[in-house]
Amino acid sequence: MEGGFGSDFGGSGSGKLDPGLIMEQRMTDKCFRKCIGKPGGSLDNSEQCIAMCMDRYMDAWNTVSRAYNSRLQRERANM
Repeated sequence: MEGGFGSDFGGSGSGKLDPGLIMEQRMTDKCFRKCIGKPGGSLDNSEQCIAMCMDRYMDAWNTVSRAYNSRLQRERANM
């Protein structure tokens, strides 16, 4: 899965993207922004919000990954 994301997501210096690392970085950023409005002394309901947000994000990531892989297989079959 190369190209399209930019070099700032690579992390390994090898020029290859790590999809797991990209997912983790984006999920962390998205869920933190959604669930932690103003950092304070306690998390209150934020822990539950983060857990639910991460579950939804991973479900969406898996759905997109399956669709992407299915399309790749169809494209390769048509070559």
